[in-house]
Amino acid sequence: MIAKMLAVRLLIGYVRPRACVSALTSRHVIAPNPPIRITCRQTAVLSGGYQVSAKEEPKSQNIYWHMGHVTRIDRENIAGNRGVTIWLTGLSGSGKSTIAHRLEQKLVEQGRRAYVLDGDNIRFGLNKDLGFSPKDRTENIRRIGEVAKLFTDSGTIAITAFISPYREDRNQVRTIMNEGDFLEVLVDADLDTCEARDPKGLYKKARAGQIPEFTGISAPYEAPERPEITVNTAQQSLDESVDHILSFLNDNGYFLNRA
Repeated sequence: MIAKMLAVRLLIGYVRPRACVSALTSRHVIAPNPPIRITCRQTAVLSGGYQVSAKEEPKSQNIYWHMGHVTRIDRENIAGNRGVTIWLTGLSGSGKSTIAHRLEQKLVEQGRRAYVLDGDNIRFGLNKDLGFSPKDRTENIRRIGEVAKLFTDSGTIAITAFISPYREDRNQVRTIMNEGDFLEVLVDADLDTCEARDPKGLYKKARAGQIPEFTGISAPYEAPERPEITVNTAQQSLDESVDHILSFLNDNGYFLNRA
């Protein structure tokens, strides 16, 4: 504890690269109140654990990080849960959105703070300028990863439902989060099962050549190698899948006792 307190004091007033703070959790970092300039190839842990990376330097140079007086811990105590991103990935028709909304419902019924970021819904606004080319898919995930990080810092359980077919893109989102803030959930259902469901009629169109670059048909899907959670919707019911995720959150300390 003493070593951690000394390390925290060293952080007050200036920014340290990520390697210098990797031993600290978001519960132990105290950030300064004045604006901070983040230099290229540095990572700062700010505002009770919010991680800012300048690995890729922004185009705008004269920008500074402004600190608030309310910490992430303050927000989490009000919410009754740790902020976290639950990243649901899987083929179209695997059940991602269905699970996401049922999980959100159960969390809210428990008095938790939760919000679904759905792949289709995001493309009506924030990402309406993106298509489904590999480049656009990568940018789609980059943007939603940054949004999910903001939700997580707010003390919200952010539930994302995106095919997110590329392993590298998902791993990139993981790298901008603090340890424990990104939980990858493989919504596992084989192609035959998903195509048989075809709730939106997309597989039929893809087979007919009407939808180019469709994941699982004419574009690849790279399943997670080591997801924190796996649910098999071909074998588990909706509530069984959701309860499995809830049990993981409970068993790993994501639910807090209210003050």
